[in-house]
Amino acid sequence: MQTQQENGQLKRTMKTRHLIMLSLGGVIGTGLFFNTGYIISTTGAAGTLLAYLIGALVVWLVMLCLGELSVAMPETGAFHVYAARYLGPATGYTVAWLYWLTWTVALGSSFTAAGFCMQYWFPQVPVWAWCVVFCAVIFGLNVISTRFFAEGEFWFSLVKVITIIAFIILGGAAIFGFIPMQDGSPAPGLSNITAEGWFPHGGLPILMTMVAVNFAFSGTELIGIAAGETQNPHKVIPVAIRTTIARLIIFFIGTVFVLAALIPMQQAGVEKSPFVLVFEKVGIPYAADIFNFVILTAILSAANSGLYASGRMLWSLSNEKTLPRCFARVNKNGVPLTALSVSMLGGVLALFSSVVAPDTVFVALSAISGFAVVAVWISICASHFVFRRRHLQSGQPLEALQYRAPWYPLVPVLGFVLCVVACVGLAFDPSQRIALYCGLPFVALCYGAYYLTRNLTTQEPEHVAE
Repeated sequence: MQTQQENGQLKRTMKTRHLIMLSLGGVIGTGLFFNTGYIISTTGAAGTLLAYLIGALVVWLVMLCLGELSVAMPETGAFHVYAARYLGPATGYTVAWLYWLTWTVALGSSFTAAGFCMQYWFPQVPVWAWCVVFCAVIFGLNVISTRFFAEGEFWFSLVKVITIIAFIILGGAAIFGFIPMQDGSPAPGLSNITAEGWFPHGGLPILMTMVAVNFAFSGTELIGIAAGETQNPHKVIPVAIRTTIARLIIFFIGTVFVLAALIPMQQAGVEKSPFVLVFEKVGIPYAADIFNFVILTAILSAANSGLYASGRMLWSLSNEKTLPRCFARVNKNGVPLTALSVSMLGGVLALFSSVVAPDTVFVALSAISGFAVVAVWISICASHFVFRRRHLQSGQPLEALQYRAPWYPLVPVLGFVLCVVACVGLAFDPSQRIALYCGLPFVALCYGAYYLTRNLTTQEPEHVAE
């Protein structure tokens, strides 16, 4: 037991169903539930469908790259380890901190949102009280064991998946008149999709919203982080990637189609959650209560995944000897308790900043968070490109790879280019431009911190010798 704690060994306790639901749980969250209305109002119905189709293509390309890397090297920390190995240690260090911050900020905002959800039923209880309760619940799920965390995430995600399926079926029935509209109006059919023209504001808004779309898809890369704690990763990871991508395309494209067909462009993004609006239009009883519960589940699921991901990133940085050794220690259940505790503290600080300085500190953190997801995807594509090239240059046969991304080098190059284009699109949207203003300096800060700490650690032994 002591040896395991010193070596920081994590246990391989996750199964295929856990990995699939972990990835789905990270994706089906606030991006889908809240951002979709904004995207419809910005790009129009057809533009939104096209934006999500492009987003699905990007996710598929990134996951093909990550799949080959994860099966060849199933390590916790995944893409930051790959980036360090194939793009340089400073890049790996930067990717890890970008991804840690992404989930830590999400953790803080998730607890706030969960508190507001509970106020719907218990208006007399302050939000901070619910934040304390949910902090304890999520921390408990992660601390007991990885298997316990995975089971909790499985059931959280299952609620969301069932809701999305029911939404697509009921919404599709209402579109074509199988379920009457609440106000007695005729079935809209495809009239709302074509009412304002295919692209009412031109093609530029599609480019401007690509980061928002990619952020909605973020979470699929959790498969790579969990690879180091998965049984038989060479068998489980390819299955999880195939099923996750297929379900994401069905869920996202199906959901966006229903929303765009039932909600006129002028109403989207202006009124309440587009999902609640649809439920009310088709006359579902207790729609607000049902969906409030689903949103609460989605938020807690995202927080659960977020604490797991951010904790494993700190563990991995310590395991790579770029953070103190205490972060790599695990308890008898194989859980990195110190790394999880510090990540939870980061989430609480993000929560505090969302209350005290929502227009300054928290906006900057959120902007970096959205930018960071796409930056991490860029690193995955670049790492895969270099990995495959070195594999071939070493004289090893392709057959030695148990899982291979098809159409190399097109897949990593196209994925890289589309992610870079999404970042460029931020510059054209004044409301999202802050992501570049905050994200690029943060990247520079991480590179500077790496070289500073590396110089200190390399000079330390000489100082001791003297």
